[in-house]
Amino acid sequence: MKIAVGCDHGGFPLKATVLQAIREAGHEVLDFGTNSPDSVDFPDFAQKVGEAIQQGQADRGILMCGSGVGMSMAANKMKGIYASVCHDTYSAHQGVEHDGMNVLCMGGRIIGTEVAKEIVAAFLNAEPGGSERHARRREKVKALESACQ
Repeated sequence: MKIAVGCDHGGFPLKATVLQAIREAGHEVLDFGTNSPDSVDFPDFAQKVGEAIQQGQADRGILMCGSGVGMSMAANKMKGIYASVCHDTYSAHQGVEHDGMNVLCMGGRIIGTEVAKEIVAAFLNAEPGGSERHARRREKVKALESACQ
């Protein structure tokens, strides 16, 4: 898979670890920055990652800011982007399997590097699926998205 990655200054401390975890898992990285701990605006990076997914350049995305919340909020404003903050492995894989999550958001001020590696692995190893009820629920989310545009 191709994984688009973006972060602001708050997520920057996790970035190198996340890039390495993606590559070690055998996936390609599309790095959209930021490339320093200097203050930047998180929506700019959420947009870059979201557009890469929308345009078919990336299969999934990973976004990091201080808490993960801002990135999740910004990314979820984009059509076809289903982002969530996950600071545990269960949410990271279940979000993909049951809910169709395609963007993982994490907080660089919330979790450490070892936990981040495990969360990234859970997210990357998960495949959308689940039961008929999960598919029905994913379709209802897509219908909400279309109705609210």
